[in-house]
Order: sequence, then C-alpha cells, then structure tokens
Amino acid sequence: MRLKHISGTLLIAALLTTSACTTSKPAPGQRGYTEAGKASYYSNKLHGRKMANGEAYNRRKLTAAHRTLPFGTKVKVTNLQTNKTVKVSITDRGPFVKGRVIDLSEAAAKRLDYISAGIVPVEVKVVKPAPVR
Repeated sequence: MRLKHISGTLLIAALLTTSACTTSKPAPGQRGYTEAGKASYYSNKLHGRKMANGEAYNRRKLTAAHRTLPFGTKVKVTNLQTNKTVKVSITDRGPFVKGRVIDLSEAAAKRLDYISAGIVPVEVKVVKPAPVR
C-alpha cells in the first residue's frame, strides 16, 4: 500500500513538472513573438529624413517602423496574400493608424509585392531580438 502512495506521489510530481515546462507566448521583442495586422510602406518623400533611431531613412534598405519593438530587432514579415517574406530591422516608430502593425521601407514592400496595393495583411515574427545595450 505504501508503494502505491509513493508511486502516485511521484506520478503527480512528474505531471506537475512537465506541465510547468509548457511554453507560453514569447514576450514582445523576444524571438518567436508574432502579431498580425496590416502593413503599409513609407512614402518616397521621407527618403533621407531622420528616423526615430537617429539614422536617415533610406528607401533602398530593408527597414521598418513598429510602435513598440526595440530598435535593432530583426523581424520576418509575411504577406498573407502571397506568402512572400522579407526580413527587416526595426529602425523607426509607427505606424499610428488603427489596424496597421508595421510600416516597411520601399525595398521591403517590393519584396512582398504590394507596392501597387499600398496596404496588405501580414504576419510579423521576431527572428532576432535587439542587441542588448
């Protein structure tokens, strides 16, 4: 009888341990964090203007603006209509339009093939957190 009690206790302990190891959603900015919404892209008239990280915007680079992800975070953006993807670095803040989750550079928008559409549904996934400063 005592053996059954010990075995049952071990079984419960094992179950509690494995359930404590289940993964939860990654925090914003951490590898694997994802969000979905709409993407837009920067106007050409912003080329050369200073971004929130202090650098000049270059429409030919693979960069993006996000409201909260740290500067330097690398994200993979997937066009949910075509499944085309692009990896970009977060360098600016925005977009500040409801429903939009990211503003991409012109080069990134071209890779996702939505220049003519202007706005497209996307999934944004962190592939490399920002470097620790």
